[in-house]
Amino acid sequence: MVAVPLGMPALPVVGEEAVAAPRPADPRLVDSFGRVATDLRVSVTDRCNLRCTYCMPAEGLPWLPGDQMLSDDELVRLIRVAVEQLGVREIRFTGGEPLLRPGLAGILRATTALTPRPRTSLTTNGIRLDTLAAPLVAAGLDRVNVSVDTLDEERFLRLTRRDRLDDVLTGLRAATDAGLAPVKLNTVLMRGVNDDEAVPLLEFALEHGYELRFIEQMPLDAQHGWDRATMVTAEEILASLSTRFTLTADPSIRGGAPAETWLVDGGPARVGVIASVTRPFCGACDRTRLTADGQIRNCLFARTESDLRGPLRGGATDAELADRWRLAMWGKHPGHGINDPSFLQPDRPMSAIGG
Repeated sequence: MVAVPLGMPALPVVGEEAVAAPRPADPRLVDSFGRVATDLRVSVTDRCNLRCTYCMPAEGLPWLPGDQMLSDDELVRLIRVAVEQLGVREIRFTGGEPLLRPGLAGILRATTALTPRPRTSLTTNGIRLDTLAAPLVAAGLDRVNVSVDTLDEERFLRLTRRDRLDDVLTGLRAATDAGLAPVKLNTVLMRGVNDDEAVPLLEFALEHGYELRFIEQMPLDAQHGWDRATMVTAEEILASLSTRFTLTADPSIRGGAPAETWLVDGGPARVGVIASVTRPFCGACDRTRLTADGQIRNCLFARTESDLRGPLRGGATDAELADRWRLAMWGKHPGHGINDPSFLQPDRPMSAIGG
């Protein structure tokens, strides 16, 4: 993250109201608190082939109609605007499950052809990596994060409502074979569900050369059933890991990275914890988000969005799209407010926002 001198900040505003806010003559995605967004999270679909209990109901969700989804060309155009005009340097493709997007390799290829070439990554459940890892690497994919909440087949079935653990493990191997090492694993621990697997999961990661990241469960489920009491905290995760491993603070500069990391038994292996709830890192946030239907979200937990699809399809120029994006980010709030009594969960669940 790079801070810019903005003087006395205006009151933060969100979405379309940001048009009225004074803003410095800076081409980048600055906000009124001095943060600069250089990391773009692109949701390429809201669809998923799992039904994780902490994300959506067993019957799934109503998916976006096809005409509301951005086309491949529209996605690429907005990514180009972000890279060439707004200073974005990293693109992470998310979902739903991004491997369900038929044109993903082509979108990646067009993205990595941009100048300057952005770093690219993907967050996936891993189920289709066995056949797609190599083609995605050939298209320019630099890194992958795979969600793995359990190593137990029966527990995986209960958590995801699908019997696909073997497919995930096969996908992990394919990702490594395709050169995506180090593969990063994302794990959400839930009390009474899989909170006894912190140590086995880290042992598994160390054995295979993966980098494990534990993520505190966040209020982003479609059912709005998140309960702080069932969330396993960063402190609890670290205490559990410390019964088996020696953890020391990672001396590397964290910057805007969401994970706080520790060296395992002296290193070089690391383990991370993304403590969005108990140790919020909003002050260093460098992310901007584009949904599959063309909405800009300046925060994962924002309750309003700024539309780019309408102007894009209405004939807006790249410069006009860039200006709308800048104004959307200028209105970003200082923090997500989860720990404030007035906090309200976003209407959209994580599967429709993108990670």
